[in-house]
Amino acid sequence: MSLRKLTFVTGNKNKLREMQKLLSGIVDLDNRSVDLEEIQGTTQEVAIAKCRQAAAIINGPVITEDVGLGFNAMKGLPGPYIKWFLKELKPEGLYKMLAGFEDKSGFAVCTIAYCEGPGHEPVLLEGINHGTIVEPRGPDSFGWDPVFMPNGFDKTYAELPSEIKNTCSHRFLAVEKLKVFLSELQ
Repeated sequence: MSLRKLTFVTGNKNKLREMQKLLSGIVDLDNRSVDLEEIQGTTQEVAIAKCRQAAAIINGPVITEDVGLGFNAMKGLPGPYIKWFLKELKPEGLYKMLAGFEDKSGFAVCTIAYCEGPGHEPVLLEGINHGTIVEPRGPDSFGWDPVFMPNGFDKTYAELPSEIKNTCSHRFLAVEKLKVFLSELQ
């Protein structure tokens, strides 16, 4: 059986590397870095808008991905705006945002959007991982990984070896749903 060819629209090399590992042997994953308009809205609204744009530009089947990091004490914020908070505050600032709150719990969400092509409605596949926002630990090489410690672990995403992170992360959970969805399309 031949692998389904998909274009993953992202300019983030770390996301691409993780997706290639997670979809290895399942999908022939191509990559294109395309500037997509980032609308304001929920993680789901942002994912749908990005995927529609990507499908129109690529003119074929695509996946896009949007991630969020929510703090329960802040009712899910910064959520889909984490990229901008991280850019300005760095991991240390994200942790400090919760200084006045007892509740340090949070969640990481990955929303993968799949679209067959222009004129088709995107399908959303979401993975959510609950955990704790902690003082940054581990390498500062992949976004907010140093401040998120998933439940059941005593290490942050940044401290976990990729072989472990890629069996429990929000991205892994979303990709598992993508695999099931794609297998049902066959």
